[in-house]
Amino acid sequence: MFTSSRRLLAPLALMVAACTWGILWYPYRLLEQAGLSGSQSSLLTYLVSLLGILVVYPPRRPWPTGDRWLLIAVALSTGWTNLAYVLAVIQGEIMRVMLLFYLAPLWTVLFARLILGEKAGAWGWLVIVMSLFGAIVMLYDPQGGLPFPTCTAEWLGLSAGFTFALSNVLARRIKHVSTQRRSIWIFAGVILIALLPSISENNLPVQLAGMTVMNWGLVLLTGALLVLATFSVQYGLSHTPANRAIVILLTELVAAAFFSWYWAGEVMSGQEWLGGALIVAASLISGKMEGKADG
Repeated sequence: MFTSSRRLLAPLALMVAACTWGILWYPYRLLEQAGLSGSQSSLLTYLVSLLGILVVYPPRRPWPTGDRWLLIAVALSTGWTNLAYVLAVIQGEIMRVMLLFYLAPLWTVLFARLILGEKAGAWGWLVIVMSLFGAIVMLYDPQGGLPFPTCTAEWLGLSAGFTFALSNVLARRIKHVSTQRRSIWIFAGVILIALLPSISENNLPVQLAGMTVMNWGLVLLTGALLVLATFSVQYGLSHTPANRAIVILLTELVAAAFFSWYWAGEVMSGQEWLGGALIVAASLISGKMEGKADG
């Protein structure tokens, strides 16, 4: 009975995490309309999330001796991933940003080779080719422009996927570290990375003093959603084969496509859909690679 429940609960947890990430851009846009920059809203929401985690799971030994440098590297790379993602979805078109983020499997293949010494193999090369071709198709400008990101938001989305891949490869070295401890370090990394630009931007104390009860409620809600997504995906990934997990996590793109149209009126062109389909296909193939490695 317990095993059967877990088989149902793990995919459900991944689905919850994917859908949550697919809509998280919206509260951040609302917070920007309330006067908070992306860095400041990231700082507040992740601080709320970290405090919540510390209350529920107070760490007995938050500063381990053997894994500290890897944890710091994972925390900082994940910190940039999350901040860049928030800034990108505030400023840019949701689906273009997310599809550029989903080039992460391409960078994962390269980082796995450089850091772990893993050879790409035929499937890895297919991921590389399909990801690059998908990006070229999506970003190609018929007027003669090079197929590169066209604005700051798209570069941020691309960089978020890059550091996400780096953090995932580094995290393979610390699989034995508990989900709670890793989450604490990851959230602390986001806070640290977000704190630096927040200090140099608009006067944060003045911004905080001018926030309404509704805005504070939105901060708390967003923080709760971040915790939900983080723990849901960690649980789901630990109990679901990688090749199945990647299929479920791609639900994020479905949720983002629907709600970016429903809430923001954003519609992708046929060219963008074609490039996106190739990127998604590369992600599915990367899941097949990981599934074989796990087996």
